[in-house]
Amino acid sequence: MKLFWAFVRKEFYHIFRDKQTLLILFGLPIALILIFGYVISNEIKDVQIAIFDQSKDATTQKITNKLLSSGYFILNTNLNNADEIEAVFRKGKVREVIIFETDFAEKLEKNSTANIQIIADASDANTANLVVNYTKAIIYDYLKELNVNKKLPLQIKPQVRMVYNEELKGSYMFVPGTMALILMLVSAIMTSISIAREKELGTMEVLLVSPLKPFLIILGKVTPYVTLSFINTITIILLGYFVFGVPVKGSILLLIGECMLFILMALSLGILISTVSKTQETAMFVSMFALLLPTILLSGFIFPIKNMPDILQWLSYIVPPKYFITIIKNIMLKGTGILFVWKETLVLFGMMVFFILLSVRKFKIRLE
Repeated sequence: MKLFWAFVRKEFYHIFRDKQTLLILFGLPIALILIFGYVISNEIKDVQIAIFDQSKDATTQKITNKLLSSGYFILNTNLNNADEIEAVFRKGKVREVIIFETDFAEKLEKNSTANIQIIADASDANTANLVVNYTKAIIYDYLKELNVNKKLPLQIKPQVRMVYNEELKGSYMFVPGTMALILMLVSAIMTSISIAREKELGTMEVLLVSPLKPFLIILGKVTPYVTLSFINTITIILLGYFVFGVPVKGSILLLIGECMLFILMALSLGILISTVSKTQETAMFVSMFALLLPTILLSGFIFPIKNMPDILQWLSYIVPPKYFITIIKNIMLKGTGILFVWKETLVLFGMMVFFILLSVRKFKIRLE
């Protein structure tokens, strides 16, 4: 029995000496509970809306003020005509447009009924549902106050319309997100592990003394992953279209071009991870924390970024899939062109160049 407890003590000492094991045992659970605790939320805040007030009377102004003072909504713009609705949605910031009919207060007073139209961007079905429900709840709360001491109760009837995903299909949300996740897994994580494996087995040194230049060696390592990632991209798009009914309203060439840019960016990130990782386990560990979890949690794939604390919102700006998912949704669901996604495209291109330059520098330092 003494021998057994001596063996157990030895195992404890071995664990406590291994910093990576301690980080996984104690750091990972704490990080996950804090991240999920703050990220997972059924509330909304700071949702940008546009208002088309055709009546401009005291009642519509009171409803508008009640919506904006709730803390859930921010006024992006006041619309002057119905033709501006499509344009404001395509810009990607406004999640909801509220339309007051003409003579709103007069109809409410004379007919005891008035109509409000609520149009929501349903490219993210969960968020659209929450936004519409919050809006209706605030309107009903105002109506409740208005009906105090009223013999004949007044009625405000919200008419809801969803755009870009009228049937509120979940596939419209998870197909772009899954595309980002798969391309990140195949392009970045598998590349980093593949190159780290060569270093760990000692075969990288053999390759470096071969007639091939280091650049050609790295290019040869990543070329298969570029090909496989491209095949995955086409497969996901086809499955999304034919199986799940996710449309491609925009240019298919632009869509494929943006996917290739994201693949190259992910590959450059994978190469960078491999330059700082001595073993496959290290590459996997770094990839999990630096790529997989942020892609799931901080990209807007599952959880709305606006619902998160400010520090997580700031961190989301350095998460590449956030920009890629925005691009994909705009092209596939809204049919927008490069004029609406050029900022996100430029960010991904800048990240790719930065990761390549940093990888080359670290690779040269390693060779020296």
